[in-house]
Amino acid sequence: MKKLLIANRGEIARRIIKTCKRLNIETVAIYSEADEQLPYVKEADYSFHIGPSQVQQSYLKADEIIELAKREGVDAIHPGYGFLSENAEFARKAEAAGIKFIGPKPETIEKMGDKIESRITMIKANVPVVPGTEEGLNSLEAALEAANQIGYPIMLKASAGGGGIGMIKCDDEATLSKHFDSIKTRAKSYFGSDIVFLEKFIEASRHIEVQIFGDTKGNIVHLFERNCSVQRRNQKVLEESPSPNFPEEARLKLYEAAVNAAKAVDYVNAGTVEFIVDQEHQFYFLEMNTRLQVEHPVTEAVTGFDLVEWQLKVAEGEELPVKEQQNITSNGHAFEFRIYAEDPKTFFPSPGTISTLSWGDLTEVRVDAGYEEGDKVTPFYDPMISKVIIHADNRKLAIEKAQKLFSSAKIEGVKTNIPLFNQFLHDSNFTSGIYSTSVLGEWMAKQREEISK
Repeated sequence: MKKLLIANRGEIARRIIKTCKRLNIETVAIYSEADEQLPYVKEADYSFHIGPSQVQQSYLKADEIIELAKREGVDAIHPGYGFLSENAEFARKAEAAGIKFIGPKPETIEKMGDKIESRITMIKANVPVVPGTEEGLNSLEAALEAANQIGYPIMLKASAGGGGIGMIKCDDEATLSKHFDSIKTRAKSYFGSDIVFLEKFIEASRHIEVQIFGDTKGNIVHLFERNCSVQRRNQKVLEESPSPNFPEEARLKLYEAAVNAAKAVDYVNAGTVEFIVDQEHQFYFLEMNTRLQVEHPVTEAVTGFDLVEWQLKVAEGEELPVKEQQNITSNGHAFEFRIYAEDPKTFFPSPGTISTLSWGDLTEVRVDAGYEEGDKVTPFYDPMISKVIIHADNRKLAIEKAQKLFSSAKIEGVKTNIPLFNQFLHDSNFTSGIYSTSVLGEWMAKQREEISK
């Protein structure tokens, strides 16, 4: 592989460029009008304007990206995450053009991108699945009947959805009736399909995912788990590995289920199997993400592997760099903190120019940044500024290191969630490691209550 096009932007584009530079692979970047001055555009070997700021007119223009790749004579396309990363048709078009797609087979993307079909596939593979419906719900009446059989609370979800979009918790018939049509409309708008289904809502659950990797020779391994239970609006804010308060017996069963899930679809390249874990440590398949995850640096920190390098080698037809499971070890404890340009109280985006960006002491701290001081955060994309990855010998030391960093970090010009991390990292529920997906919401409610007193 000599030349690679990155069909993405921001920090993940920079992340891919970093590995490509080390491997002497030339990089081709694409940028929209809004992103012309961002660091990744300057760091790539070649950069091309792809269109206006709106994603539909730039980063989602699959045909134009393929034509650019052909014109530039690239060997491969890395889609990053989001945008076209889980678009099976884009992967097919790349392959038809003789260009390697850095990811799983289009058929796998298609099958796992449909949440209903993925549920059925996992049931056949004997992977535990959250109780729910195995077919799309066309009417409110059908949804109400199914919900009564499953039992409230339930989650109403878009079958083609992801990233926390197109889903809502329904505690009763009134809530389900109120949101059924709007979720179908939202699903159609975001994902091109209005098919929805129901899943049982598991109370006080944790969101734990397993990083899996497969090659074209039939080797499939796991690279341990990440706990992604600190969330806002069903979207991850903080991830850690290993997952605290998780018995080793349950952990090993989780790994086995994830590998079985990957084998069921002959998985190739990087992927993530996501599970919901209840209070008794029973786990249930949630979905499979057929791409590199935002939080992949957590796994890189505890394993020492470069997952982008693994992706490139597998795409070239090589075996996994380490194909024997017993030779893959996890060391210490790692966190990833997603730094957003947003109001930490409302989570509303806060676009603007970053006038000051100072992290303080970054000894043994990794920052994957999409923006630098002086750059403008626009309202057109996800407002994540950077990811801060902290690794230490144990969880307590990693938390202390994070507390120290966020107490001195300073970003001005836009609002960020740094003040939130600065306070939340002292929450006893979080520091104890005994927390569920409701931990952040409960902590914020407690903060508001104390302020109102």
